[in-house]
Parts: sequence; structure tokens; C-alpha cells
Amino acid sequence: MASITLKGNTIHTSGNLPEVGQNAPDFEMVNADLSTAKLSDYKGNRVVLNVFPSIDTGICAASVRAFNKEASNLSNTKVLCISRDLPFAQDRFCGAEGLENVINHSDFKTGEFGKNYGLEIVDGPLQGLHSRAVIVLDENGTVLYTEQVPEIVQEPDYSAALEILS
Repeated sequence: MASITLKGNTIHTSGNLPEVGQNAPDFEMVNADLSTAKLSDYKGNRVVLNVFPSIDTGICAASVRAFNKEASNLSNTKVLCISRDLPFAQDRFCGAEGLENVINHSDFKTGEFGKNYGLEIVDGPLQGLHSRAVIVLDENGTVLYTEQVPEIVQEPDYSAALEILS
């Protein structure tokens, strides 16, 4: 269980992020067209998992915009933006913002991604949502980098994640 904060108040997650060097757990999530996506669908590509509580908050939206901008410069890399928002909300946001370089996946059905990656918030006002984190995987799904953002209203360190990919 990790301890993080929301506006300075301690809250907890369901576990800890996968460790660097281990294989990332596979997952099933929902695409904008309601089809199923799996991590294994991206084998052969480097993958950035940009995880956040909700697309409808300023910092979450900023992280999606930032990764969309950077993703256009990354070769053989897919940026997956993951939350428990409905796929319709994720698609609406990206359409309104003109974001075409990131792929949204929703964990709304089961929340299993959040549980398996130790990201489900288990107490406090955001209970049931995912904490803010960045995970970078190589072409075989091996974890290269993780960042559990300690304060939910703080942006992740994009430069550290992107440096691994360059």
C-alpha cells in the first residue's frame, strides 16, 4: 500500500507500482468504441502508461496534453492515457482538444487495472479512482520506469519518463 496525498491529506492506494525490471501485468480495458484493449496488443512497441484519476480535472487534462505533444516525437512508442472515466468522456475531451497522439483506455468496468498495478485509491474522497502515475515499458512489456506522483494535484515529472524513451 502506497501513501500519497490529496491537497496535503494522506490517502492510500491498493498496493505499489510494478518494479523496474519486472514484466508489467497484462490488462483488459475499454476503448472509445467499447471494444477491449489489452497490454499485449502493444507488444513490439514501447508504451507509456499515463494514469490519472479523471480527465475532467485540470492537472489530468494537462498531463494528457503534454504527453500528446511529446508522443508525436517518439518513435515506436504508444502513449496510453488511463482512468476510470467513461470512454465517452475520454473521447469527448480528446476530440475537443484535437489530441490525436495518445490512446485512451477506460478501466471503468472492473477497475482491475488499478488493482493489479497498485493504483486504486482505497480511502478518501477519490476512493475507487486511480492515483496519478507514469509507467514506461519496453517493447516486451518490461517495466523501465515508474513514478507514483506523491501529491494528486501535482503533475508527474514528464522529463524523467521521456528521457528513458529518447
